Amino acid sequence: MHMPSVIIRILLRYAAGVLVAKGLLLPDMAGELSADQELIDILVVAAGIGIGALTEAWYWMARKWDKPT
Repeated sequence: MHMPSVIIRILLRYAAGVLVAKGLLLPDMAGELSADQELIDILVVAAGIGIGALTEAWYWMARKWDKPT
């Protein structure tokens, strides 16, 4: 098992716990949510894309605002 999928699985369990506590998700569905490998794979890819986009945005902002005078 890859490390990102472990982290995503943990985050899904916490998110499911919050949704169950708020009454937005049934307890049975919470277990299914954190065990759904297809959803975990999608979230790992989305996290990778998000981190890449954040890195590029940070680089762009640094170059834009770090002009030598």
